[in-house]
Amino acid sequence: MNTTIAKRIINTGFFSTIFLTMSACAQLSSVIYVTNEDSNSVTMISGDTHEVIATIPVGKRPRGIKVSPDGSVFYVALSGSPKCPPTMDDDVCEAMVADKAADGIAEVNPLTREVVRILPSGSDPEQFDVNWETEKLYVSNEDTHTATILDLEQGEILMTIPTGLEPEGVRLSPDGRIFYVTGEVASDITVIDANTGAEITRIKVGLRPRDSVFTADSSTAYVSAEFGELINIIDVVNNTVAGEIPLPEGALPMGLVLSPDESTLYVANGRGQTVVAVDLASREVINSVVVGPRPWGLAMSLDGTTLYSANGPSDDISVIDIASFEVIKKIPVGETPWGVVVGPAPD
Repeated sequence: MNTTIAKRIINTGFFSTIFLTMSACAQLSSVIYVTNEDSNSVTMISGDTHEVIATIPVGKRPRGIKVSPDGSVFYVALSGSPKCPPTMDDDVCEAMVADKAADGIAEVNPLTREVVRILPSGSDPEQFDVNWETEKLYVSNEDTHTATILDLEQGEILMTIPTGLEPEGVRLSPDGRIFYVTGEVASDITVIDANTGAEITRIKVGLRPRDSVFTADSSTAYVSAEFGELINIIDVVNNTVAGEIPLPEGALPMGLVLSPDESTLYVANGRGQTVVAVDLASREVINSVVVGPRPWGLAMSLDGTTLYSANGPSDDISVIDIASFEVIKKIPVGETPWGVVVGPAPD
């Protein structure tokens, strides 16, 4: 466990709760965390039994979520901004009242199931990524068209960087050198130096990019273009689009997961209601399964055998067996599940 993070958790107290909860957590190998945007909570699910362990109130409109590599802490993006879907007129959205005091990144102890602190995040944080070695957190601020870099140890914002309009997806390259921010309106990626915060370039991609994922060597990235119904392949070194992978008609690609051997890309297709598997050698869809209305968040089990999709309108998570590519279970969670992530059980 990171020493600084460990000190923060210990200093919150709740020792009796920790010891009581540890006995239950010790029997788990992994935990699935789901953000419930409309019930202001995170659902914890056993990765072994696929049963709900707990529901934790965290704050308004939780969306993006990350868990530390040792499972000792997780972070959640909170927003007091009203929901403004693409179908809503701009003037209607602008007339709605925002609670900016609710914006922030919640740091949560999964053992005590308590919010340890709320970190500043910039306005309307949606997604983020974390460098666990340097303790820097990178956030997209949707309504101000910016990205924020946050120091976790100090709990302070280091800098704010302009991005494309309505930034959403944030992904740090595995080498820690850069991070991508997808801009929904301008259909671009803002490439930012993760250490200095300097903008390197912007890459035009397919219509309404939502998520991105890098290969382990940081040489290639894949970006989902929702309205383009495709996946862009990015040459990371040269900051260029190296190719496209068309998806079936009606697919509206959003969340992405890369297989451990990097041969297959898994895509959640939003209002297309499916999750598909794309063979990256042939650039063709090789499997597809209907999971529920509007799957957004997508995550993989730690052993690489199972996928989990967050199906917002049906308030549940679909459990997909990768070998058979079938939904083997649906898990009811809170209202409008949005993000999902899997981490080791805390100990």
